[in-house]
Amino acid sequence: MIEVVLFDFNGVIIDDEHIKLRALRQAFKEQDITMSDDDYFSRLGMDDVTFVRSVYEQTGRETTDAETKRVVERGNEMHRAEIEESIPLFPGAETFIKALSRRYTLGIVSMSRRDAIDFVLERTGLNQYFSGVISADDVTRPKPEPDCYNEAFFLIDRVRRERRQASLTPEECLVIEDSPPGVRAARLAGMRVLGITNTVDAAALRTAGAEVVTANLSDWTTDAVHHVFE
Repeated sequence: MIEVVLFDFNGVIIDDEHIKLRALRQAFKEQDITMSDDDYFSRLGMDDVTFVRSVYEQTGRETTDAETKRVVERGNEMHRAEIEESIPLFPGAETFIKALSRRYTLGIVSMSRRDAIDFVLERTGLNQYFSGVISADDVTRPKPEPDCYNEAFFLIDRVRRERRQASLTPEECLVIEDSPPGVRAARLAGMRVLGITNTVDAAALRTAGAEVVTANLSDWTTDAVHHVFE
């Protein structure tokens, strides 16, 4: 039985992958580095620091911690400026989250920085529906390593026990992911996975291990989760 639903953030709740791409492309351009669409999408699941270092490595250029930080912060600055006035949530995401929260314990597992996640959750009022957040600040190895989902499991399990609810098993956790590395990370952690084709196609998500794939969350209800995964 599913007791917990864990959401990836970028590409699942907030429709900003192309915004992040534009921001990072400009940040790299300022360092005389060209970043293609494939350079970005082939690195889905990486935290910002790992991403920037990987792009530098691909170009054959070395980077210092200071330069890496500069590119990361410049990208985050432009990303924040673009979403500041209007948070681009995916259609159906807010309604789905609110409905699920009445039946399941919810969490977020993302390789974004915690301040970026909190900014969106607070602006949209969605923070009240999540019992825990695991971000890039909490783990050293990004997706597809399972660390982030393992940490989320321990965090949510602790929260539930504090509420005098039953302890969890990983199989009682459903993950909603939009990228193959995220799907693989969740499966390695022993969790169920619903893939959403907001970023890559269904075949890529199924190959990575998603049990069910959907085109959008507007098609899903709490009862659908119960019947499909339980």
